Amino acid sequence: MDMIVIATRLEALGNPTRLAIYRALVRAGAAGLPVGKLQERLAIPASTLSHHLAKLCGCDLVSQTRESTVLRCRANYQVMRDLVGALEDECCADAACGADVGTDAAVA
Repeated sequence: MDMIVIATRLEALGNPTRLAIYRALVRAGAAGLPVGKLQERLAIPASTLSHHLAKLCGCDLVSQTRESTVLRCRANYQVMRDLVGALEDECCADAACGADVGTDAAVA
C-alpha cells in the first residue's frame, strides 16, 4: 500500500471525533448507520458530522449510500483490513525476529 494513502487514512483516524464516528460505524456492522442515527448516537451537530464524514469518505474508510431520504454510512472493512495489514506487514522487517514477536513488539 502506498505510504501517502496510509498516512492519509491514519491522519483521518487521528482526529478524536472522526475516530468516534469510525468506531461507531465499525461497531454497527455491515448494515451501517443512517446519518441521523449516527448524529444522535454521538451527540454532535449535523454540520460537524458532515465535515468529518466527508474526510472519512474521501480516504475510502467510509462509504455512503442513499436509500430514499436516508443517507446510510458504512465502514469499509476491506480498507480497514488493508490498512492494519500494511502496518502489520512491516513488523520487524529490519530485524531478525523470533516467533514470539507479538508480545515483545507490543511492549517495546
